[in-house]
Amino acid sequence: MNGQIGQVVGYVRVSALDQNEARQVEALSDVGRVFSEKVSGKNINDREQLKELLAYVREGDTVRVKSPDRLARSTRDLLDLVEQFKEKGVAVEFVDNPALNTSTPQGEFMLTILAAVAQLERATIRERQAEGIAIAKRKGVYERSPKLTSEQIAHARERVDAGVPKAKVARDLGVSRQTLYAALGAKG
Repeated sequence: MNGQIGQVVGYVRVSALDQNEARQVEALSDVGRVFSEKVSGKNINDREQLKELLAYVREGDTVRVKSPDRLARSTRDLLDLVEQFKEKGVAVEFVDNPALNTSTPQGEFMLTILAAVAQLERATIRERQAEGIAIAKRKGVYERSPKLTSEQIAHARERVDAGVPKAKVARDLGVSRQTLYAALGAKG
């Protein structure tokens, strides 16, 4: 950052419609603006207030959140969001976990450690998955999901474009959602 002092902006998220965000808002203390939403943290792409917050903040601003789990449910999502803020020159503060604040060298260090742990975890999962597949192949029980023909893909695209949920289209075709997403060339 260039030493410019910006505004402090709060972000509040509760997972269920019947939960009250007042406790989080109070914990944020004095902020210029609060972005608040009642939505699961599972998919960051479904969080409109988070998107607005990312578009709103400018270099020198600070985003204040009660705790890391309010910003993201997974370490990977948390690190990705912190990186997006960092690229904009925006610091992130966690009221309940000041050791993770990105405005300090210690916070940067802790986030680097978290990133390393997340990377190790992903590598370990991939290794275990490969071992499990190898064992299943040796036992003759491993089969790949069926591939879709070009006709099935075209029909699936038409149904999705017509508003049929991808999960239903995948079920009807007898494939996983991931297989359908890959065939359609889209994520999520």
